[in-house]
Amino acid sequence: MDSLRLIEQWPVPHAAAAVVGADGTVRATHGDTARVFPLASVTKLLTAYAALVAVEEGAVELDTPAGPEGATIRHLLAHTAGLAFNEHKVQAPPGERRLYSSSGYEQLADALAEHSGIPFGEYLTEGVLTPLGMTSTTLTGSPGAGADSTVDDLTRFAAELFTPKLIARSTLDEATQVQFPGLNGVLPGLGHQKPNDWGLGFELRDGKSPHWTGANSSPRTFGHFGQSGTFLWVDPDAGAACIALTDRDFGPWAVEAWPAFTDAVLADL
Repeated sequence: MDSLRLIEQWPVPHAAAAVVGADGTVRATHGDTARVFPLASVTKLLTAYAALVAVEEGAVELDTPAGPEGATIRHLLAHTAGLAFNEHKVQAPPGERRLYSSSGYEQLADALAEHSGIPFGEYLTEGVLTPLGMTSTTLTGSPGAGADSTVDDLTRFAAELFTPKLIARSTLDEATQVQFPGLNGVLPGLGHQKPNDWGLGFELRDGKSPHWTGANSSPRTFGHFGQSGTFLWVDPDAGAACIALTDRDFGPWAVEAWPAFTDAVLADL
């Protein structure tokens, strides 16, 4: 896929990318796909998936109380618990606003550890990383933004998002549907969105503009990007997922480059 060569034009020290088909096969790669990059907020996808595994195992339910008073696992996953971005400070009642919150994912991890009796890092490794063969992925910091990984590992995670083996298909379907519809909020780095739709950990493309995916991405596209210059999206209508990891922080360069790159990938498909 010639489109992946566009990462060579990005103003970043290092970059790697891959496209995964709906059957889980890696369609194409470019760059050093074994290089370890900090994921930043792409970490939230892994933390959210561990939470979904915990739901499947009966350790918690989506509506188990967690986080601020009145909030639940579902609120924390969907950024509606009312917590501040990076502070454990309540800014709104649960369910009223879409307040993107890394601290919420720290409280989510604390709740999972409390209910399962297993430290969250171990739960993530045992429940998600090891079963998927993600041997180069580690959680070294916050469950909201502190994992390191490789493109190779994330292709395995992307394959799971097409054909889930760790959770039921119905659970994944719910996770990629709007939770608390109609809430407005800020999509970090891209401004206020009305509405700012989110699933259970997965940011939803819907009709958002501007957005970090492409103009031709289907509304059903879901995924996440990270402040470290990383992203993973899954477009069910295109039957493909794409991962790109870099070592330059997200900024105007990414706002310009990523949508064009995504549209080129979709055209290649």
